[in-house]
Amino acid sequence: MGKETERKFLVEGDFRKHAICSHHLVQGYISSVPERTVRIRISDDKAYITIKGRGSGNGLSRFEWEKEIDRNEAEELLELCEPGIIDKVRFLVPDAGKTFEVDEFHGANEGLIMAELELDDENEEFEKPYWLGKEVTGDPRYYNSMLSKHPYSEWK
Repeated sequence: MGKETERKFLVEGDFRKHAICSHHLVQGYISSVPERTVRIRISDDKAYITIKGRGSGNGLSRFEWEKEIDRNEAEELLELCEPGIIDKVRFLVPDAGKTFEVDEFHGANEGLIMAELELDDENEEFEKPYWLGKEVTGDPRYYNSMLSKHPYSEWK
């Protein structure tokens, strides 16, 4: 069991030329209540089940447990998920010794591009690349579990 500490940002510039790889992700939620989310994710040819606890008051940290599972089982579990499957491409973008995970959303969340950066602790300093926009850490609208229920396309 571990603790995840991350910050989230909107992306406003061209990050693609710096990406070293990308992965297609499809994910759904068996449970999306704030106290515990249970996520099923298929990333290319691998699959995972992830359980996350309630976030800290500032939204920077929370409990996270993840285990790789059989891809066929993950496809079956996606059938049990709440409505609103997330479809996105994740780009890994190194910058100043850190690696940002930049998600370009598709489907009902088309047009949303968001970057996440995992940190060792909540006070860790890092250099912000020029393509990083507004910070949305702690804003529940940008949690993937919320985007599955209230997609970005419905915000406007």
